[in-house]
Parts: sequence; C-alpha cells; structure tokens
Amino acid sequence: MRYMIIVKASEQSEAGVMPDEKLIAAMADYHEQLAKAGVLLDGSGLQASAKGWRINYSGGKRTVIDGPFAETKELVAGYTIIQVRSRDEALEWTRRFPAPHGEDADAQIEVRQMFELDDFPPSESVEQMRSIGVGALTAQ
Repeated sequence: MRYMIIVKASEQSEAGVMPDEKLIAAMADYHEQLAKAGVLLDGSGLQASAKGWRINYSGGKRTVIDGPFAETKELVAGYTIIQVRSRDEALEWTRRFPAPHGEDADAQIEVRQMFELDDFPPSESVEQMRSIGVGALTAQ
C-alpha cells in the first residue's frame, strides 16, 4: 500500500520563505527513519505556486493558467510517499511527521492512499502502464 503525505502550503511557503535549520533537521531525521524502515519511496518540497502553472480542460480545449494561485490552504508545499503494509502502519508514521511549518505554526498534512494498477480491471492499457513502470510497486 502506497500513501502520499501531502504538506499543505502556508503564506510563508507561498512567499518562498525557506524552512529554518531546526525544521530541516527534523524533516531529515524523520525521512531517515522512513528510509531505515524501508518504507520511504520519495519526498520533496515544492516551490511556490508563483513558479508553476495549471492546465484547465474544458470543451475539448486546454488553457494554461500561470501561478500564483489564490487559495493558499488548497495548495501543496511538499510531499512524502511511503509504502507500508497497512493503513494502521501509515497512520503511525504520519503521526510522527514533523510539524511542517515549525512547531509553533498552524499547519496541516493530508494523507491519501494511492491507487495501484491491481485496483483497475485488467486491460491492455493497464498492462502498458505496468510495462513502463507507472504505478509499479517496489519490493517491500
């Protein structure tokens, strides 16, 4: 089971304020624990939405909309992807996630289970995705 731990953005992260050394150290320690346990697949911070864009799909057309985007609480500042044996194990790891904007700052993480290719009915398209490694499971 793969889970994505989604770190919600803050006004500071959207302003490009870098985390302080204490927070970087806490994140490094947490991610090192995940790696030693063999459950870490990936993790990274994301730059502010001002450096990004969205693609809107409507009426068969695509429209590019450059950032920044207004609703900070709806934006993602970073993520960690873990692979664990159960929801309970994922919950235990996420309870230990460092406060993403510092201990004294309001913050939120969201945790979502990722789809696996085996969740979809067998098809040529699913096998094509599997053959190129999209949605592939790594050894636990």
